[in-house]
Amino acid sequence: MVEWRVGPGDRVARGDIVALVETEKGLIEVEIFDSGVIESLVVPPGTKVPVGTVLATIRADAEPVRAAAATAPPAAPTPPMAAARLRVSPAARRLAEESGVDLATVTGTGPEGVIQKIDVQRAAAAPEAAATPEAAATPAPDRLAAMRRVIAAAMARSKREIPHYYLATDIDVSRAMAWLEAENARRAVPDRLLPSVLLLRAVALAVQDVPEMNGFWVDGAFRAGAGVHVGVAISLRQGGLVAPAIHDVDRKRADDVMRELLDLVKRARAGVLRSSEVSDATITVTNLGDQGVETVFGVIYPPQVALVGFGRVVERPWASGGMLGVRPVVTASLSADHRASDGHRGGRFLASIARRLEEPEAL
Repeated sequence: MVEWRVGPGDRVARGDIVALVETEKGLIEVEIFDSGVIESLVVPPGTKVPVGTVLATIRADAEPVRAAAATAPPAAPTPPMAAARLRVSPAARRLAEESGVDLATVTGTGPEGVIQKIDVQRAAAAPEAAATPEAAATPAPDRLAAMRRVIAAAMARSKREIPHYYLATDIDVSRAMAWLEAENARRAVPDRLLPSVLLLRAVALAVQDVPEMNGFWVDGAFRAGAGVHVGVAISLRQGGLVAPAIHDVDRKRADDVMRELLDLVKRARAGVLRSSEVSDATITVTNLGDQGVETVFGVIYPPQVALVGFGRVVERPWASGGMLGVRPVVTASLSADHRASDGHRGGRFLASIARRLEEPEAL
């Protein structure tokens, strides 16, 4: 726990940012999922706790005040008071104490000026030089190693517990590319769409036809996702991978998906994501086309049950209506959990993606 942004008695609404926590993959803004009044803060700043620990209690407006509130830990300062003191992650504070770095001389490069471990490390190595945002983009080797351990644990669990099956199909995207080119020609440069937006929308709409692909395998049974929240695999410049979610992709316009995609990539690479973005994905999409890869078979991120992969758009010979020509083609792959679906349903899912990409104006 790095910082509380609320205190007991504060009224909060669903979606409000109430705290900042530090994880192996960076700083996470914790959102509230219920509206009401903060009753107590259970975990004080500077405390390391396991994932799933109760951090605070909240009282709905209709609920009576509980006695527990009277014995709750001292309230953390509200935001105006917190701004007057140094904001330091626990790891950074420990390192500063060990290395003798005066935190008052360190410039924080985290969100809203939070001092991170990398800031202290650079201050210790060059006391006269203040840390810069560019420096924050290159975390220390121990942070990279820790991130790799987290990824390794998740992927090992996935391959150990999930009976994967894999399917792939080639999709003619000539209509999609032609539509995108014509659409972008009408737009100002900042408003143009990337092909990734069409792929994300096609996947999100295809789960309407095969809902078994959108959800989780929990306690021996499939649980459908509450919405279509598409996780986007993002490679970090300093190494590692995150897959935060864009929420309700099936209900958003392409422009909105584009705007949120750019914002998500920017914040993911800056190490600042929201708790809902890192926990709510109901299906993940990975696109390695910009790396020159033509086909990718991904590993499902548990407890999700499906991952869709897209490769590079390449020109290939293509027969249609008895005529042979050259078309732009993308290979779409599916890695799916055999406990939640089978090859027949997986085939229908890929076919639905292909059909939607062949009708780009509907995306």
